[in-house]
Amino acid sequence: MRMRVGENLNRALHGLLRDDPSVYVLGEDILDPYGGAFKITKGLSERFPDRVLATPLSEGAIAGVAAGLALAGDKAVVEIMFGDFAALAFDQIVNFAAKSVTMYGRRVPMPLVVRCPSGGHRGYGPTHSQTLQKHFLGVPGLSLFEVTPFHDNRVVLDRMLALGEPCLLFEDKVLYTRPMYGEGAVDELFAWRTVDDVAVVELADGGDPDYTLIVPGGLVHRAVSAMRALLLEHDLAGALLVPSRLHPFDPAGVPGLVPLLARTGLVCVAEDGTAGGTWGEHVAAGLHARLWGTLRRPVALVSSAPSVIPTAVHLEREVLVQDTTIRSAVLEGLHG
Repeated sequence: MRMRVGENLNRALHGLLRDDPSVYVLGEDILDPYGGAFKITKGLSERFPDRVLATPLSEGAIAGVAAGLALAGDKAVVEIMFGDFAALAFDQIVNFAAKSVTMYGRRVPMPLVVRCPSGGHRGYGPTHSQTLQKHFLGVPGLSLFEVTPFHDNRVVLDRMLALGEPCLLFEDKVLYTRPMYGEGAVDELFAWRTVDDVAVVELADGGDPDYTLIVPGGLVHRAVSAMRALLLEHDLAGALLVPSRLHPFDPAGVPGLVPLLARTGLVCVAEDGTAGGTWGEHVAAGLHARLWGTLRRPVALVSSAPSVIPTAVHLEREVLVQDTTIRSAVLEGLHG
């Protein structure tokens, strides 16, 4: 039986609480039998009733209490019911938790993970479907991660807590029901491997890529679909890079990726958020600075339309990034 991403994340939380008595999990409606809006905390409160804490409907209070636990020497994992509501905890995350790492005259460990179910394609409407990574970029002492179908979530959670600084974990809601370890996304045409914490998807029979895509975990299936169409319809081979840690992240700084990036015809970064001060733009700027002598074309960027996200699913598709959007960007970048 294939393990789904949501099940993997649930097992990771179970293992974390089992192995480390200093870990607390906090959030709205996370107790059994409900187990959270997306059932990621299912079974936790039954096994660990003293360390799985239901909270009032106040994201600022949840993040503040969790940051206090971390500051006092424990570890905390927060579930924000919908990632959009992380904006309500912005002050506690940015002005308290992130700054507490360094503002006391010495480095103070702040092992805190804030989980943010994100993204559209579920018909949840404008205030429950956003991808807000860009609003937390560049904050000293704050790291951003995203769930992918390639990275085991226990390993990711352990890594975030070991950093000793607050981390945001973005979880594309569509991924919860997708299989882990590339099943359902990577078929017989492709193979995948990891370089450091970056998953690399390439043609199974090797060969130099005509382009390289860089996407966060939530876009994996759309990116692979675009790669399949470009291969079968246009005879264009691609490579796909999927990092676990979004920020800080410099693909040109990963030694095993430099040769791949240097020999590609085009680099395209795609993301589900709207354009302007984004993760994709940050990655593109870094690539220009590090690989200016080898890049043959400017880095292409793909973002969602500058619009709120409609509730109707067919209208969502007109706003959010699709596999066809990525495919068009690659063709335009190579031949436009």
